[in-house]
Amino acid sequence: MRIADIAIFFIYLAGIIVFGSSFYRKNRNATAFTLGNRNMPTWIVGMSIFATFVSSISYLALPGQAYQTNWNPFVFSLSLPFAAYMAVKFFVPLYRSVNSPSAYTYLEMRFGKWARIYASVMYLLTQLMRTGTILYLLAMMLNTAIGWDTATIIIITGISIMIYSVLGGIQAVLWTDAIQGIILIAGAIVCSVLLLFSMPEGPGQLFHIASLHDKFSLGSFKPDFTTSTFWVVFIYGIFINLQNYGIDQNYIQRYLTARTDNEARKSALFGSLIYIPVSLLFVFIGTALFSFYTAKPELLEPGIAGDRVFPYFIFHQLPAGATGLLISSIFAAGMSTISTSINSSATVIVTDYFRLSPDVKEHEKKSMKILYISSALFSLSGILVGIAMINVQSALDAWWKLASVFSGGMLGLFLLGFFTKKVNNAAAVAGVITGIIVIAWISLSPVLFKGSLQKFACPLHGYLSIVLGTTAIFITGFTIGIIIDRTRKNRK
Repeated sequence: MRIADIAIFFIYLAGIIVFGSSFYRKNRNATAFTLGNRNMPTWIVGMSIFATFVSSISYLALPGQAYQTNWNPFVFSLSLPFAAYMAVKFFVPLYRSVNSPSAYTYLEMRFGKWARIYASVMYLLTQLMRTGTILYLLAMMLNTAIGWDTATIIIITGISIMIYSVLGGIQAVLWTDAIQGIILIAGAIVCSVLLLFSMPEGPGQLFHIASLHDKFSLGSFKPDFTTSTFWVVFIYGIFINLQNYGIDQNYIQRYLTARTDNEARKSALFGSLIYIPVSLLFVFIGTALFSFYTAKPELLEPGIAGDRVFPYFIFHQLPAGATGLLISSIFAAGMSTISTSINSSATVIVTDYFRLSPDVKEHEKKSMKILYISSALFSLSGILVGIAMINVQSALDAWWKLASVFSGGMLGLFLLGFFTKKVNNAAAVAGVITGIIVIAWISLSPVLFKGSLQKFACPLHGYLSIVLGTTAIFITGFTIGIIIDRTRKNRK
């Protein structure tokens, strides 16, 4: 790294930490720490939702996967309009009417304490995996640039984010998210333009090379659910985005920080739909990188592939200053997501496990203490997961599979409670047990069923675990609920 790039990056990093920590004085109570006193501007909430959705998983792994394959990952984004509509129509009004800092209070109201504990545990595990994956990706990039030990970078980055997240609360998270969202969009645009005009024969050569290698393909449209076809990714996107906007604490908490129901709806719509053109930029960068290194193969060192291609380009081909901007934008994406996970996880812990409401004054002091401690412990746990992620072949593939495993049952339980009125506690328990069995079968098949046991393995792609798990929960719970209801009526 050149001096100018190092200066830009560290000035940005220090500025974000100082700016985020400056909100410490505004967090005198737990309501301010978790909900920003319910008085955040619409565009800030919307940009925060967007920045939370992006993360460095998208910024690094999407170009990496597009470089290796095609535009198949972009299909995930095409499912967002449906999730955005559901959020505006159903999810935002629901959670603002429940009026609890935790997304899982509703499940307890609907099915009982077990439902809240189950969903919140799955959420916390998902956030730990997400935090670890992002820390690993950020460290991998700096490791490519300056050769520092990956584990050391993970520790330093994790602690830096923890500082302003713990001190600044949700207000620091939202404002820094908005700033970092703007920076990451600017960085992606700059990189796309530079790649476009770096081709030896002009921009047209980029599209010519990519077309020859079928790089603009969205994947196979055949009804094949054993590989990553268009339909597999699209269906996966619908379910995982419903889970994001319908029951993920990261998003629900943001709905509650807006001033009014109408502003919350606008924020949800803006924050979700802006990701579509931005993700298009990311896969274009991956395709452009393929064309660039196909035209100039001598510039790419042997062994550099996948998630490491984009960082390699940033540090070896960009001019001074631009490299610093791109590093900052990638860190912006990662830092915003991690800070969100830290604050939201702490909110879930204090609300769902210590049963303390931020709105009750006698709980204030104890709530703040728990929020600080749980934020710090979650940050340290995320660092350990990040270190464990080292040597993973594809961060995006690993994250998508982990997200399916941990969050698969949460969506099914929520949909069962929201769209059915006759399903009782017993039916919901039966549905969740069935869903967990289905998810375990799909997810663990490659590990458990080998050799002579191969015939018992699930033939479907691992992305479909959340799809089939959610469906199994809903159908089982709905069916048993009807049976129980009719049996009760017959007895009467």
